[in-house]
Amino acid sequence: MNDSLSLVLTGVGATMLMDVWGVARKYLFGLPSPDYGMVGRWIGHMTHGKFRHDRIAAASPIAAERVIGWSSHYIIGIAFAAGLISIVGSEWLRRPTLGPALAFGVATVAAPFFLMQPGMGAGIAASRTPKPGSARLQSLITHAIFGFGLWTAACVTYYLGQH
Repeated sequence: MNDSLSLVLTGVGATMLMDVWGVARKYLFGLPSPDYGMVGRWIGHMTHGKFRHDRIAAASPIAAERVIGWSSHYIIGIAFAAGLISIVGSEWLRRPTLGPALAFGVATVAAPFFLMQPGMGAGIAASRTPKPGSARLQSLITHAIFGFGLWTAACVTYYLGQH
């Protein structure tokens, strides 16, 4: 299997594991699953020059916002996988190790803390939410799971490429 395909499958697999966690936490802890339709709304408004909202849920809906949001979610997962590979090198795809993947996954929490949450009206690191500490912890756990997913997906992709 070539490196480009492995990278895409690794990013998709890691994002899928993150989504499984989003559903599991709903049933385990009663926490809502992420609404990627709101991400699509945020991105959709960017095409009209609006990058920051006081409350994204109050912004006017965008056509196909769920499709935009979910597609963007997976494209970002692939881009993050590419970021990891740009740091550790493509050899990692053939010998994936947990440490770099987990560290990189945790580091990706900077994206929602400093871009997405402020842009959608939740403030820096969810500071404008009712329970910022809880929101931060959930973001950190979710991105750690994404990192674990990078490693898991790379291992599965490598194994499948060998058989």
